[in-house]
Amino acid sequence: MHPANLDVLLLIGAAVVLAAIGAARLAHGIGLPGLLVFLGLGLLLGESGFGIRFDDAGLAEVLGLSALVLILAEGGLTTRLDTARAGATPALLLATVGVGITTVIVAVAAHVFVDLPWRQALLLGAVLAPTDAAAVFSVLRKLPLPPRLSGILEGESGLNDPPSVLAVTLLSAGGHHPSGVFIAGEVVYELIVGAAIGLALGLLGAEVLRRVALPASGLYPIAVLAIIVAGYGAASTAHASGFLAVYVAALVLGNVRLPHRAATRGFAEGIAWLAQIGLFVMLGLLAAPSRLPAQIVPAIVIGLVLTVVARPLAVLISTIGLRIRRREQAFLSYAGLRGAVPIVLATIPMSARVPQASRLFDLVFLVVGGFTLVQGPTLPAVARRLGVLTSAEPTELDVESAPLEDLHAVMLQVQIPEGSHLHGVELWELRLPEGASMSLVVRDGRGFVPAPTTRLQVGDRLVIVAASRVRRDTERRVRAVSRAGKLAHWHGERGN
Repeated sequence: MHPANLDVLLLIGAAVVLAAIGAARLAHGIGLPGLLVFLGLGLLLGESGFGIRFDDAGLAEVLGLSALVLILAEGGLTTRLDTARAGATPALLLATVGVGITTVIVAVAAHVFVDLPWRQALLLGAVLAPTDAAAVFSVLRKLPLPPRLSGILEGESGLNDPPSVLAVTLLSAGGHHPSGVFIAGEVVYELIVGAAIGLALGLLGAEVLRRVALPASGLYPIAVLAIIVAGYGAASTAHASGFLAVYVAALVLGNVRLPHRAATRGFAEGIAWLAQIGLFVMLGLLAAPSRLPAQIVPAIVIGLVLTVVARPLAVLISTIGLRIRRREQAFLSYAGLRGAVPIVLATIPMSARVPQASRLFDLVFLVVGGFTLVQGPTLPAVARRLGVLTSAEPTELDVESAPLEDLHAVMLQVQIPEGSHLHGVELWELRLPEGASMSLVVRDGRGFVPAPTTRLQVGDRLVIVAASRVRRDTERRVRAVSRAGKLAHWHGERGN
C-alpha cells in the first residue's frame, strides 16, 4: 500500500464492485444467491486466477465479523416486528437446541466418515450449525411466505450466532473445556444481556432521533447505523452477544416512526450489499483452489449429513408441541441456508492455529458453496410443492418521493396469482376498510385508476394506500378474499 498506487487500487476496487453488481444481476435472473457469485469472483481474482494473494486469516476474521454486523443490521431494519414476533419461540429454540443438535450430528459424521479428530469434528459441527442472515434474507424475501414461517427463519438466522461463536471460540482455544452446564449458562447470559442492550439502545436511539433536528437528512441514516453498530461494541464489552444486540437494536429502529425512515432503509441496504460483496470476495481470495479438489468427497458427505439428517432432526425436535405442520417443518429443514457466517467462523480456528484448520476451512467453503448452489435456486419450487406459499401476500413499498410517513399512511402492493379468488371480484365488492383505497391497477404493463365496477383479474398488480391504523385490517381483508372470495366472512375466513 503506497499513495502512489492509490489510483490503481481505486480503479481495481471500483471495477471489482461493478463486476460483482453485474454478476449479481445475472445471478438474480436465474435464481442464484449473490453470495455464490461473489465467492466465485474472489476465486477468480485469487492466486489461481489473476494472482492476488491473500492468506491473513486474522484479518479475514476481523473484516468478516465487521461485515456480518452491517449485514445483520440491514436485516433487522427491514424485518417487520409482527413477522419477528410470530416466529419468536421456534426461532429461539432452533437457534439454541437446534444448533446443539446439528453440532453433535455433524461432529459424529465428521469423526466417523471423514476421520477427523474429535476436537476438529466438533469444530466443524459448530461452524456449520448456524444459518446465515444474508443468505436467508436475500432468498426468502422473494417468496410470499406466511409471516410465522418467514419470522422463524429470519429470527433463527439472527439468533443462532451466539451459541455457535461461543462453541467455536472455546474449541479453538484448546486446553481445558468447561462443562456443558457452564456453556449453556453462558449462552443464556449472552442471549439475555445482548437482547437487553440492543433493546435499550434501540429505544434510546429512537427517542433521541425523534427529538433532535439534524442539519441534513443524510445524517439520519448514518446516526441509525452508528447506534446499531454501537450495540455490538457495548454487548461485546459486557461479554454478551454483539450480534444479537445488533439485530434487536435494528429491529426496534426499523419498526418505530423515525424521520427519513425510507432513506435509512435504502442506505442500510446499500451498505449491506457493499459488505456482502467485500466479504464474499475476500473469502474467495482466502480459499486455495489447489487444496479444494481433495476435499470434494468429504464435503459432499458432510453436506448430505447436514442437509438430510442433522437439519431435519434439529427442526423436528426444536418444534415439538408448537403446532407446526409437517409441510412447514419440511420447508424449514430445506430452507436452512448456510452462507457467510460458517465461512467467517471457519477463520477463527485458522487464526488460532488449530491443527487441520485449513482443511476445516476448505470443507466449510465447499459445503456452503455446493449446497447453496443446489438449495437456493430450488427453494421456490420446493415451497410451491409443499404448499407453504401464501396467495396475494401484501408487501410494503418504501416510496421516498411520497410523504406517506407524514400522512401516517403506508403503500401496499398485491399481485393476484393463479387460483386466487380475487379474480373476478369487482372493486366495490372487495370492501376495503375505511381509510384504505385502491389507487392503481397495473394490467399487462399498463396502469390505470380503477372504478368501483373494475373487475380484478389474475396477474393484476394492485397498489393500495392505507392509513397506518387500518393497515393490518387491510391486509387481512385482501388475504381473506383471495382465499375464500368476496363472501369470505360468511365462510369464517378472516385472513390472519
